[in-house]
Amino acid sequence: MTATDHAVELVVAAARAASDKLATQIVAFDVSEQLAITDAFVLASASNDRQVKAIVDAVEDSLRAIGSKPIRREGERDGRWVLIDYGEIVVHVQHEEERQFYALERLWRDCPTIKLPADITGPPQGA
Repeated sequence: MTATDHAVELVVAAARAASDKLATQIVAFDVSEQLAITDAFVLASASNDRQVKAIVDAVEDSLRAIGSKPIRREGERDGRWVLIDYGEIVVHVQHEEERQFYALERLWRDCPTIKLPADITGPPQGA
C-alpha cells in the first residue's frame, strides 16, 4: 500500500506553504506501510519559535483552502515542535534544535520519500 493521491496532494500543498514561509529541510515520507493511522509525514524546520508558528499558520491556511481541516494540533503553545494531524497526513514543524535532537528522519529512513517539486526547499546538499 502507498500513500493515496489525495494524501500526496496534501503533502505537496503543506510542503509548498512551509517553503513559502522559508522553512528548511522539508522532506516527506510515505509511512502508509508502517502506520495504519496515516499515509504520510511532512517534516519542516524553522530557525526560531516565531517562524515555527508562521509556518504552521501557512500550512493550515493552505490546506484549508483545498478543503482540509486539522483533526488535532499539538505543541503550538511552546512553538518548538508543532504537530498538525490531518488524518491522511501529519505535518511536523520543528525548531532546528528539536529537529536535530529527535532526528525523525532516522526513525523513518526505511520508508520511501515522497518526491516534492523542485521549487520546494528540500534537505541541504549532502544530507
